[in-house]
Amino acid sequence: MDNPGFAPAFLLANPHVQSIVANRPPRSRLVDRRWHVSSAIVEDVIVDAGDGVRLLGHYSPPFGPGDGGLVVLIHGWEGSADSAYMMSAALALLESGYAVFRLNLRDHGDSHHLNKGLFHSCRLAEVIGAIGWIAGRYRPARLSLAGFSLGGNFALRVAAAAPAHGLNLYSVVAVCPVLDPAQTMKALDSGWVFYRKFFIWKWRDSLQRKMQYFPDLYRFRDLNSFNRLEAMTDHFVRNYTEYDDLQSYLRGYALTGDRLATLQVPSCVLLADDDPVIPVRSLAKLHQTEALKVFLSPRGGHCGFIEALSIPSWLDNFIVHQLEDIAT
Repeated sequence: MDNPGFAPAFLLANPHVQSIVANRPPRSRLVDRRWHVSSAIVEDVIVDAGDGVRLLGHYSPPFGPGDGGLVVLIHGWEGSADSAYMMSAALALLESGYAVFRLNLRDHGDSHHLNKGLFHSCRLAEVIGAIGWIAGRYRPARLSLAGFSLGGNFALRVAAAAPAHGLNLYSVVAVCPVLDPAQTMKALDSGWVFYRKFFIWKWRDSLQRKMQYFPDLYRFRDLNSFNRLEAMTDHFVRNYTEYDDLQSYLRGYALTGDRLATLQVPSCVLLADDDPVIPVRSLAKLHQTEALKVFLSPRGGHCGFIEALSIPSWLDNFIVHQLEDIAT
């Protein structure tokens, strides 16, 4: 386990500042402005993820000659392909000679109309199917994944399952991935109330959008009655997934135990000891494998790692460097 050497400015050292600044104004406006004055080309793509599932994504070729291959970026829960951290990382990768595919998970971004079924975190098969479809369409010399929070969790699960599905992945970077979902839920419900209220609000908004597209399927009358994520998740697991209870569902996407025992793709995980969302003590429950390198920073918050408001950020440069270094 290595210290990545992240050293934020004094005013950015607080973990809550780190967690919020990375994806909110003024930095989000700076990322948006930088994106729009860049030479980025964007192709909006409907991905055939198999079994009738369609996901929305956005492909961009590299700036100038590119030889880095293609990187698929996967956002966190209730984020999207257009989240500031996704766009900032995409810019750094495009400038470094990579093509980038920003993938929306089901019911994220403007994709609620594409599938009847609701998103949940155990829908690994469709993400594997999407990665396979992207590889077949663009045929990159090298295909890598980088994910944030729940997206990092998905990226590592895809990597562990890659050999069984014929996916040839070059490298994976997971930033603050969800390790033990039960512990993350507990941290959200018992920690600073901002995070709990934020995610409940975002989830309610997503479900309301889903209901607008499929009014004959969904009547979410109890949305405003939930004020804790555990109770809200338990309700939706029992009523809208194939899982009988909350604990079975949470175990279904945990990275702990033997989940990463089959990992062969060179991968790295970046975590912060002060992350208010991902308890790093869950690291002790991960299967030890030579394919996985872990970086643990004393600071960084949740998917923050912002030294200053500059673009690219320290995190963006870390992702670019690690995609190369971990595979050599």
